[in-house]
Amino acid sequence: MRVAPDRTRVSARLKPDGRALTVAALALLAVLAWLYLWRAPMPMPGPDGVASQTYAAFTFLMWLVMMVAMMTPAVAPFVLLFDRVQRYPTGGTHARTWTFTSGYFTAWAAFSAAVTGLQLLLIRIAWLDTMTVSQRAPLTGSLLLAVGIYQWLPAKVACLEHCRGPVDFLTRHYRPGLVGGWRMGLEHGLYCVGCCWLLMLLLFVGGMMNLVWIAVLTLAISFERLQLRRDWLRHLIGTVLALAGGAVLVQQIGSH
Repeated sequence: MRVAPDRTRVSARLKPDGRALTVAALALLAVLAWLYLWRAPMPMPGPDGVASQTYAAFTFLMWLVMMVAMMTPAVAPFVLLFDRVQRYPTGGTHARTWTFTSGYFTAWAAFSAAVTGLQLLLIRIAWLDTMTVSQRAPLTGSLLLAVGIYQWLPAKVACLEHCRGPVDFLTRHYRPGLVGGWRMGLEHGLYCVGCCWLLMLLLFVGGMMNLVWIAVLTLAISFERLQLRRDWLRHLIGTVLALAGGAVLVQQIGSH
């Protein structure tokens, strides 16, 4: 039978302690991921085209590293809180923190696998080029419109509120042990995927190798979580993208 710490105990554990290792590890993880995106070449289809297993594997790796680069800044406060809570008052090891973090990115690995399959399909039918930039106005417009609408939907709000409430999460979803830490990370990661998955598909509009576009999305995702009471950024993003998507689709219809 698992026993979850109540809110009073969790809040009491939020006093400063030795967390330099966790901060350094998260910073290093983010820096290495961004360096990979900066220096690594874009995977290109070989003689077998997108059917090549090597191309699929490197595309998956690119997506996974990109998710690590984009989501590490957003999840860092959550990981630091988890680390402080689970090590108080005994000063335990960081092992559960690392299993929590690995569980979190397991959820994003599953998303990376799914979006890799989608990318290969869209390239095969020539809706994306090999730099993963949309080549069809209906795709571009539909993605922008879908993301804009999703920003206003209850599903988005529910996932976002979960990501903003780490104390509530630790209270409701607490599990002991290393496996428990991994499962907690996985559950939190699934909520984050639910919150951000459509925003990530905007990489099909700006391109996977456009570091400026990736950085803009990273900042939007991170700042969205900081707005605890006012959701003007979420609403602004939704409105702008929906209008942009609608304009692209209307223009496409008018051109025929």
